[in-house]
Amino acid sequence: MDLSGFQTMQGRDVGADGLAGDRSARQFAAHFHPPSRIDARLVEAWSDLAGQASEPNIFYEHWFLVPALAQLRHHDDLQLFLLWAGEPHRSPLLGLMPVGPEQQFGRWPVPHVQNWMHHNCFLGTPLVRKGFEPMFWEKLLAALDERGWPGFLHINGMTINGPLDQALRMVCDGQKRRCDLVHSEARALLEAHCTADEYYRTNIRKKKRKELLRIKRRLGELGELQFSCLQDRTNLDSWIDEFLALERKGWKGKSGSALDCADATREFFRATVRGAAQSGQLERRDMCLDGQPVAMLVNFRSGRGGFEFKTAFDEDYASYSPGVQLQIENLDCLDKDAVDWVDSCAAEGHPMIDHLWSGRRHIGRFSIEPQRLADRAVFRGVRLGERGMGKLRKRKIFDPAEV
Repeated sequence: MDLSGFQTMQGRDVGADGLAGDRSARQFAAHFHPPSRIDARLVEAWSDLAGQASEPNIFYEHWFLVPALAQLRHHDDLQLFLLWAGEPHRSPLLGLMPVGPEQQFGRWPVPHVQNWMHHNCFLGTPLVRKGFEPMFWEKLLAALDERGWPGFLHINGMTINGPLDQALRMVCDGQKRRCDLVHSEARALLEAHCTADEYYRTNIRKKKRKELLRIKRRLGELGELQFSCLQDRTNLDSWIDEFLALERKGWKGKSGSALDCADATREFFRATVRGAAQSGQLERRDMCLDGQPVAMLVNFRSGRGGFEFKTAFDEDYASYSPGVQLQIENLDCLDKDAVDWVDSCAAEGHPMIDHLWSGRRHIGRFSIEPQRLADRAVFRGVRLGERGMGKLRKRKIFDPAEV
């Protein structure tokens, strides 16, 4: 399916507060935009949208997504679904999500449409301006139905029970569509309910704290131990080089999964970190011994939230827990008024971060039923197969919305 053939859809809808003009008479416009046509005008509107997003997601901000589209493999028909408050490029951008057709759904050769995620993208929640969540889904579903989408819509990596999830379920319920949460996982989340010191003492046992302090002192006996946190572009390129080298030195380099193991991921990382710095959303931390990095961490900020993107440590010093030591220093973000939470972006059950951070963020995959009867039959057949496999594997899906 060539999504680029979609025609711009316009309709009269009532918008949310916050945009000037007669909302009842506003012409909203939804269309699919090819990545090759991203220009400065769109980037400006995109940046404004990210600053007003109902749910922050740095992975769909322009400085992250544009380098990913340029460097990483994706379907030729991948498009940006855009929702505008009026005439495109001359009105506020209300919503954005990269979507495209897929021919394989897990193990099954089932065509469907899905939001785009890659191996270095850890959240798939669309960027939608506050108050326009239901309209975003209404316009997306209408656009796909009008064209005749293949199979069904699958949303991967969306925050469960957030404003976008709630709006999607409400819209689907009103349209008598099934909207099934087909997979869920809980990953570590840091929430700012107390000071860094209080959080550390509450969540880490006294015996463990004493052990970490002991090995930190032992590490300090080997040379001068320094921690730094930078939010500007000071020596940024050399810092990036050091991070890439440190990550490649470890197990990721040996397995071929380090960013520096391929030109595409290396250049993607460089462009992303530089873009975050230029947007004022980068925070980089490191722990150095006699000036040489032992552990390094890349954080991104968006609104009052944060995302831990990448971490690397020198495995020669593994007995000193350098990654944990740097994470303890990272807790000082709790003492900053600008941050309410930080997403670890780590896999569920991560052996290190899960023991340090007590909060959990639930992320899920959603499958949405299409309008055409033939495609509905495909959707329901897939869902029947998924439920059968889930029972065989005794897999449980936790849905906070039902609690």
